Amino acid sequence: MIEITDANFAAEVLESDIPVLVDFWAVWCGPCRAIAPTVEEIAVEYAGKAKVGKVDVDNNQAIAAQYGIRSIPTLLIFKDGHVAQQFVGVVPKQQLTDALNTQLVTA
Repeated sequence: MIEITDANFAAEVLESDIPVLVDFWAVWCGPCRAIAPTVEEIAVEYAGKAKVGKVDVDNNQAIAAQYGIRSIPTLLIFKDGHVAQQFVGVVPKQQLTDALNTQLVTA
């Protein structure tokens, strides 16, 4: 799992040649902690096929503002530098993996 910051966002996400699942979260957010194990599992399962990273919205407000993150957890799937899909709140793992698989098929 990659720690994504304002400084490395472009290199890690926008310039990635594989899909990227980005989890916008904060330490104090209960639902963020609830979905964290799912996001970590996906990171392991998709290693080499897709990137998975986390953005701490308290420490990286520029990225959060740029993508209009108003509620966390918000998970965005980027492909070719653009948001391909967005999920807000705690969503089932299957929903996230289905979305990632869709992006991998169209890669």
